[in-house]
Amino acid sequence: MARCLIVGCGCKGLSLARELIAQGHAVRGSTRKAHRCAAIEECGAEAVMGDPERVATLAPAFEQVTVAILLLGSAVGSREELAALHGSRLEMVLLRILDTTIRGIVYEAAGDVHPEVLRAGAQRVRDFCEDSRIPYALLISDHASHAAWLDRASRAVLEVLV
Repeated sequence: MARCLIVGCGCKGLSLARELIAQGHAVRGSTRKAHRCAAIEECGAEAVMGDPERVATLAPAFEQVTVAILLLGSAVGSREELAALHGSRLEMVLLRILDTTIRGIVYEAAGDVHPEVLRAGAQRVRDFCEDSRIPYALLISDHASHAAWLDRASRAVLEVLV
């Protein structure tokens, strides 16, 4: 059993939270919107307020977490905001993770965000994790099939736990 943190616990994140809870994991889901906390709690996960654009707001959520799941592949914002989210903000999140209990990272490297931005984010995660010797998985799955995405996301979490 592991404690998993889902950063970006929207619709897909809720499905993944339910799946991970069914597998016996403890799940914490972050959201930027207070009204989303109830949905996260209803699925059995612990809801936390946190915004990956304001990394310090996420830091308390890292406590006692084994796997961080960064579901930001379909984040919304301007081109500049998304580039920063998968660029400098992602780097800051990764650096914050380094001195925590987190020992695995799953990064959603596919989605509605421009593929070039996601490729650059995936490379950041790859480089950071390989340099830091932290297991990681890049979640690349077709969003057209929610069942396929959920299966791949669940397997990605298991991959970093092994």
